[in-house]
Amino acid sequence: MESNQHELYEYARNRINQKKRLFQHFIVLSIGSVFLFSANHLLNFHDETNWWIWIVAVWSSLFIFHVIKVLITDSFMNKNWERAQIDKLMLKQTKKVEQLKNDLENTNPTK
Repeated sequence: MESNQHELYEYARNRINQKKRLFQHFIVLSIGSVFLFSANHLLNFHDETNWWIWIVAVWSSLFIFHVIKVLITDSFMNKNWERAQIDKLMLKQTKKVEQLKNDLENTNPTK
């Protein structure tokens, strides 16, 4: 397998693993929420308060951050984005070096 093909394969494999872990997180959140609700109401564990809502709210917030990371952030900040940013910065630096060389040549009339 060529280097480029191997890199594409590794990227695809990593993205699939990220999405798989996100789906697993959703399943565990769902089952855990049902368990916490059951523990609070059906098993009468500190039945006077709805403590399970706070735990599920915090857990759901963490899940939302996980969704944002996997589906939004990692989808556009991939290797192609990284390469484009590096190329952009290198071009900017090259232009600055050329400008400095031109300025130095213009101020030094001995040449």
